Amino acid sequence: MQRGLTSKNKRGGDTPAKQNFTEVGLGNDKGSILMGHVHKQGDVTAGVGLYTPDGEHQLSLDVDGKRKGWTVSTSPGAFQVECGSTMEEAENSVIITAVNGDVSIVATNGKIRMQGTDIELVAVGEGQTKGNIKLDATENVFIQSKKVLITTKTMYKLCSAGAAEVVANGTLELYGNVIKGITAAVKIKDSKVGGQKIYDKNNPNEAAKRAQRDAQAEDRNFN
Repeated sequence: MQRGLTSKNKRGGDTPAKQNFTEVGLGNDKGSILMGHVHKQGDVTAGVGLYTPDGEHQLSLDVDGKRKGWTVSTSPGAFQVECGSTMEEAENSVIITAVNGDVSIVATNGKIRMQGTDIELVAVGEGQTKGNIKLDATENVFIQSKKVLITTKTMYKLCSAGAAEVVANGTLELYGNVIKGITAAVKIKDSKVGGQKIYDKNNPNEAAKRAQRDAQAEDRNFN
């Protein structure tokens, strides 16, 4: 598995390796600072770079190639930032701003933890395709708290492809201007008070099968 941007030592391909004849630097057996150094892949030049004997442990300010304007830090160990000892609680101590583009935080073999006196997630995009907060889990989403309060302006929907439970060891209250209860009894034939449209909306495959059966029956009767 490739570890970072400096672990692949290959200069092949159609793009010729970068050249720089004005590189200068200062260092010893423990580390060095180089200005104008071409990365070992030969594709990018670092304006300024801090390097250790471990080729993966470095900090570079790249000035050309596919990483023009990038600041790249790689390390085989931990990357730790601590600040804010003189700040107040209401002030911002760590500020990370992406003017354009995404912010990606990835733990390829570990957990991502967020902890604070409060945690706020705010999506401010406009239009139906933006302004969304999305949670995807391959297994479970656990929520544990004293209260879970959900307020929507238009509608909310809870769906399950399998079983669903609503449990209250105390009082369970349900209120609505109109409350409809629909079961699979309307799958083939609608009830006197309706309900098959609601079934069809939540079971589109079954609705399509019924429509196909009805069309076939109509063809047989016509013929």
